[in-house]
Amino acid sequence: MDYRTLLVAAAFAAGLGGLIEISQADMVAADNGIAVKESDVATPARGMTMDQVASKFGAPVTKVPAVGKPPISRWEYPGFVVYFEHEHVIHSVVGQAPAADTAPAADTAPAAAAPPAN
Repeated sequence: MDYRTLLVAAAFAAGLGGLIEISQADMVAADNGIAVKESDVATPARGMTMDQVASKFGAPVTKVPAVGKPPISRWEYPGFVVYFEHEHVIHSVVGQAPAADTAPAADTAPAAAAPPAN
């Protein structure tokens, strides 16, 4: 089993296990498994309605339409994502902070140009 599958399984298990604090923690893949890093990012609580989330956190950057039965939708905010079943929050996931230096390394060569077509 690869680490991504394990990470997703752990996230769902944590949400179903009734651990309220886990919804406000980062789950990160580590060399020897999964580590949970506490986060101070405020996220919606399980059970809040869409109207309550919109009122408290404002409009999301992206609203992804519901799929499946029961319908699961998600709202994406800067820093976290909220998952809904019907109209109620089932899970909030805090995203990773962007890397401090996103510039390419100095020794990275530019991509080679494609040869001209004949």
